[in-house]
Amino acid sequence: MSKDPKSKIQNPKSKAVFIDRDGTLIEEVNFLHRVEDLQYFSYTDEAIRLLKEKGFLVVLVTNQSGIGRGIYTEDQMHSVHAKIQTDLTAKLDAIYFCPHLPNAGCACRKPNLGMIEAALADLPIDLENSWMIGDKILDVELGLNAGIKPILVLTGYGKKHLDKLQRKPYRVAENLLEAVKIITEL
Repeated sequence: MSKDPKSKIQNPKSKAVFIDRDGTLIEEVNFLHRVEDLQYFSYTDEAIRLLKEKGFLVVLVTNQSGIGRGIYTEDQMHSVHAKIQTDLTAKLDAIYFCPHLPNAGCACRKPNLGMIEAALADLPIDLENSWMIGDKILDVELGLNAGIKPILVLTGYGKKHLDKLQRKPYRVAENLLEAVKIITEL
């Protein structure tokens, strides 16, 4: 498990929202590794800004097996993450990624807790009042495994994964912005 070097620490015991990258924060682009292929949803910036205005830490957690498969380099992935940070009005507080193959048996690949544990070590997170937003079964399972409320979004792979869930998310939302509104209006 690796941490993106752009991560930074915020104030003590803040609620956090852990967000999946592909299909949730940004459009799903299979093995995205070129900055020019990065595509945002029309509401991405608004959603992150709203979370930050409400005092949430925003932490990106993403499986990036394309690195382990040799499809792209870690540097290429960091370039995509740097572009995301540059483009967003409100910046992400941290970015964690798993570069391993799905069958590598690592502790960091979602739905394992490695990225959440790393965030807890780096950031003063109030885990009991935190959330996970993603478009895959792995994201829902990560939230449940961490003891936080997961929201499945129907963008990316969300519609395909909805009927395959063995454990149910806290809520299902059309997209990231709707999920953020659910969180911020509670």
